[in-house]
Amino acid sequence: MNIIFTTLFITMLLPFLAKAPLVIAMNRQPGGYNNRNPRKQQAGLSGFGERATAAHYNSFEALVIYASAVLAVAYMGTADTIAITLAWVFVASRVLYLVCYWYDRSTIRSLVWLVGIVAAFVMAGRAIWG
Repeated sequence: MNIIFTTLFITMLLPFLAKAPLVIAMNRQPGGYNNRNPRKQQAGLSGFGERATAAHYNSFEALVIYASAVLAVAYMGTADTIAITLAWVFVASRVLYLVCYWYDRSTIRSLVWLVGIVAAFVMAGRAIWG
């Protein structure tokens, strides 16, 4: 079970990892990083900055789905080798997803997203329906 929670911890860190390129993009704007109204500044970004913003927000969105899957596995006691493999698939897919977003690889990004979300739902489904 510890491995499953380790993957959840890593996934919890990813939105903050995803924030780093966004901060860089915001700092490159005239006037630098707008700490008084960062979301307004983020909404005005384009290109890399816009993609970095979307990757950052999507990391939080994916975390909710994955945390639910982990909780289902933990509650039902189904942390077997398949669940652990799916957990690592999810983590790897999320890291690759960020890279694809930052480097504007939209088709690969969508495929990687699909792999990750399917892994999370299969984890939850196996826990619920065994």
